[in-house]
Amino acid sequence: MSETDSYSQQVARIVASPVLHNSESLCKLLQYLAKHALEHPNAPLKEYQLATEVFGRRIDFDPHSDSTIRVQAGRLRLKLAEYYSTEGAQDPIIVELPKGTYILSFHRRPPSAPQSQSSSAVGPGAQSKVGQQRLLVFTALGLALLLLLAVVSIGMMVASRQTPASAHAGGYEAASPGLQLFWKPFVSKPDEAWLIFSNAAFVGRPETGMRYYSAGHDPLASIWDHYTGVGEVLAVHSLDQVFGTFHRQLRVKRGSLFSLDDAKNNDLIFLGSPSENLSLGELPNTKKFVFQRLTAGPRKGDLAIVNIAPQPGEAREYLASPSSPLVEDYALIGLVPGLSPDRSVLILAGTTTFGTQAAAEFVSREASLEGLLKRLTGEKNGKLTPFEAVIHIKIARGVPVETKVVAVRNR
Repeated sequence: MSETDSYSQQVARIVASPVLHNSESLCKLLQYLAKHALEHPNAPLKEYQLATEVFGRRIDFDPHSDSTIRVQAGRLRLKLAEYYSTEGAQDPIIVELPKGTYILSFHRRPPSAPQSQSSSAVGPGAQSKVGQQRLLVFTALGLALLLLLAVVSIGMMVASRQTPASAHAGGYEAASPGLQLFWKPFVSKPDEAWLIFSNAAFVGRPETGMRYYSAGHDPLASIWDHYTGVGEVLAVHSLDQVFGTFHRQLRVKRGSLFSLDDAKNNDLIFLGSPSENLSLGELPNTKKFVFQRLTAGPRKGDLAIVNIAPQPGEAREYLASPSSPLVEDYALIGLVPGLSPDRSVLILAGTTTFGTQAAAEFVSREASLEGLLKRLTGEKNGKLTPFEAVIHIKIARGVPVETKVVAVRNR
């Protein structure tokens, strides 16, 4: 078998391993990099080429404003290290992606050193080496003993805080029935739910003024994606407290770094409307209430929650107050199916940052959840079925002070 065939087989082995299970984009990236390295050794690879040919980005992709390729390459390096530290520990061929390059390297694992002969069959120099080896063995044993003591100590500390499984069970049972029912899809699995906060594209500078990026007027290189709203920050805090009640943690990620691989393999909570949390535009979303910018009327250009089929007594459009400072806002709370059958997506989004904050606080409190749960009729296997709801928020001095459910749809 040729070297090229051996390298190709090694890549196939890594792709088929549990380490890359459900990581479709990383598998595609590894296979593309391997093909390039074997067919065009030492030929450079650019981020633009990877973005358009591997990840299907548009031809106007700008690596200066979009870090997708760098993030994915970093993830692949970690996965390769994980593979060779577990099931690939004895593989004869090592595949690496050195930092600072997108060129894969292949090399064979060096052979293991032969075992030392007995001291009776060797000369004085070799006996000295044997003595050194014995000293190293005793030193290693001493270090191993210290490590064992450290592990025991850590184990005692962890035990005093409960194991993850027992903490999860105790936390779930200790929570109120309403919180248990609402949050069950996100706290009943062994893996952590992901919290994706809005991370809109701005142009300008903080010291001179900023506005939303306009694709028709602004160059891609001018985008700033470093900011989110104050409501999103406080919303993260509220949800973190709820998950603390269940003795669970959240994985927090900004929207500009979110990928479809994340959507397939995780339960997701989105903070912010699709106008700022752009990832929502690529995923299953709400259908009864949708975010749209008005195209006519006195509020033309403003973001509204549009009621697709208003019922008697319901408004067609829900908008924040036009005054400044804001005195009212509306927010959408939507529980929709994920891309995978066993995954769920929760959307908490206001027409402004204050509405997003209020939506997160609403689902974090038993008192407010109780009224919503009474209006939801769908439940299957002890879990809520998908629904969409709109809440009205009163705001005083930049703080949501009162919320009320104004429309609900069971899906």
